Amino acid sequence: MTARRRSVVAAALAVLVVLAGCTESPAVTRSPGTMPAAGMTPTSTGRAPDSSRLGAAKKAAGIADCPTSQEKAPTVTDGLPDAVLPCLGGGRPVRLSGLRGEPMIINVWASWCPSCRTEAPFLAEVARGATGVRVLGVDHADQDPAGAIAFAGQAGWTYAQLQDRDLVLRRDLQVMALPMTFFVRADGSIAYRNLVPFSSADQIRDLSERYLGVRP
Repeated sequence: MTARRRSVVAAALAVLVVLAGCTESPAVTRSPGTMPAAGMTPTSTGRAPDSSRLGAAKKAAGIADCPTSQEKAPTVTDGLPDAVLPCLGGGRPVRLSGLRGEPMIINVWASWCPSCRTEAPFLAEVARGATGVRVLGVDHADQDPAGAIAFAGQAGWTYAQLQDRDLVLRRDLQVMALPMTFFVRADGSIAYRNLVPFSSADQIRDLSERYLGVRP
């Protein structure tokens, strides 16, 4: 291969890399939170977690068990995907499309996300007094479950937490930036997607009242 042809090929490859890195759903805008580049695992320890230690850490943090989901509930239009996520720290897995019966506020976060830390106290406050609506967390694109449990414990999140290490929500719900919060109706359909960090507990309550008809 001539030097000229090598330079042309190199330039073409560079363009492909740039285009791949810019690919993003037009329905999702960037929030102040960030996502790791594909293949990056910012908090990975390189070691398989000890499930018994994770379970003990989860219990010490006061994090609730994951909810029961319906196995045969049909998916709904504009609803949660037919995907199963494990429970952070151990416990029953959850089929997202099988979560039915009550409105939900589903917050997607990661321990490496600065904006997730900023809004954490507001979610904790709402969850503590929530009635008529379930608050649920999803630890996303986070390779360190022990660190994620520690984060949730420090934030005072005692509500159930799922784990999405395999980027299921990036594929199925276009989660491209964190934090992202879904307000979900009792039938499993998504009423509203909040793409930026919350600035107060009342903001969460107002959005819940507006889109779910319930003020937690």
